[in-house]
Amino acid sequence: MQFIDYICTPMSKMNLAEKLTHPVFKVAKSIASDHDFQAYVIGGYVRDIFLGRPSKDIDIVVVGDGLEFARLVATKLKVQKVSYFKTFGTAHFRYKDIDVEFVGARKESYSENSRKPAVENGTIEDDQLRRDFTINALALSLMKDNFGDLIDPFDGLGDLEKGIMRTPLDPDKTYSDDPLRMMRAIRFATQLGFSIEKRSLEAILRNAERLKIISQERITDELNKIILSKKPSKGLDYLFKTKLLEQFFPEMCRLYGVETIDGKSHKDNFYHTIEVLDNISENTDNLYLRWAAILHDIAKPNTKRFSPQHGWTFHNHEEVGAKMVYRIFKKLRLPLDAKMKYVEKLVRLHLRPIALVKGDVTDAAIRRLLFEAGEDIDDLMTLCSADITSKNEMKVKRFRNNFELVKQKLREVEEKDHVRNFQPPVSGAVIMEVFDLKPCNEIGIIKSRIKEAILEGEIPNEYEAAYGYMLKVAETLGMKPKKM
Repeated sequence: MQFIDYICTPMSKMNLAEKLTHPVFKVAKSIASDHDFQAYVIGGYVRDIFLGRPSKDIDIVVVGDGLEFARLVATKLKVQKVSYFKTFGTAHFRYKDIDVEFVGARKESYSENSRKPAVENGTIEDDQLRRDFTINALALSLMKDNFGDLIDPFDGLGDLEKGIMRTPLDPDKTYSDDPLRMMRAIRFATQLGFSIEKRSLEAILRNAERLKIISQERITDELNKIILSKKPSKGLDYLFKTKLLEQFFPEMCRLYGVETIDGKSHKDNFYHTIEVLDNISENTDNLYLRWAAILHDIAKPNTKRFSPQHGWTFHNHEEVGAKMVYRIFKKLRLPLDAKMKYVEKLVRLHLRPIALVKGDVTDAAIRRLLFEAGEDIDDLMTLCSADITSKNEMKVKRFRNNFELVKQKLREVEEKDHVRNFQPPVSGAVIMEVFDLKPCNEIGIIKSRIKEAILEGEIPNEYEAAYGYMLKVAETLGMKPKKM
């Protein structure tokens, strides 16, 4: 993690004040001075100053009436639309490309069965105490007399330097009060490349079952952010070891472990899966392609068998896995639309390119793969390439070399035959016209036979060839063209 230089030197007011150049801060400083408010920028924006990361969110905490402060700032900035949430004492507006949120400084207390706290007015220290992590409790003054001064009661700056996630309060209380913070701890650790403090990690393990009071939508939102990080395996490993994962995604937990019979072992499919996820994450930011990597072997526990002759097998796990996608997406509140169908397709087809690597690469097999994968063929090849894992570097190198040959063959066949997402050149309407038919089974039979002939290379993917083949198929069905 690269920090900006002044984090390692004695910090002056000028260093940090120079980072508060956004117009929102200039106006907030003026309003605080003119109307005797105490105001501070707090949380992620301050944290990201020290991490040298861009931030699109500004959170301002006000000792006193946060809604009135927000109104005054918005008026001076000429912001027309401001959202006020009086129940929560917060206000929000968007200024150019930045989301700005205001809240009155507050104390919070929680009941056992809800993550919604009881709230009362408080000081800046009270507000920092309620924050989830020390690195998110950092605040900078927006008052004229000490503009840019750092308020850091929990040594969040030290935790940034050390690269650790730690809670301001006893971690058991922090996580029990709001269990979503456990997911956030792992998400931040994954995104920032940090570790989680030992006491905090142990508290997550103790409080894992508290996650049940959190809505699945909120959990999945944090999970997707972990999956979209640069090295998502770190987060998924944390989720597994803290038993959070089993609270909402037990199917993935079942991939864990190695079984040995008669000296024959299979690989640990959990750690294989997160390795594949890391591999694919080097080449794509597509969330649902990453989900395909997570689910590509999800049915291996269901299909695992052992025989003395063949050792461990997972026959048909790709088909069984594809059928599991809908149930998993529904449970996790992921979209049940084209994105889900896309993941189903990739899970179902993920062995096909690898089978070609192992065997003879025939044009017919390539045509069928192009036809079935359609526009998703490139994503399928990305998934299959990521799926090549082994501790034997020579084996991986050999596989990857063969895989490049398959990719080259795909390009050649597609260029020649144009079968990606193709429809038979002779349409059902043409068949009905030629043979004077109404809709019937024979039309589907003829179209299917033409498609198979093209995929097998018996005829080219052209109208004239397909028309002639249609006449031959029709003759075997006892059908004759109408007289013209």
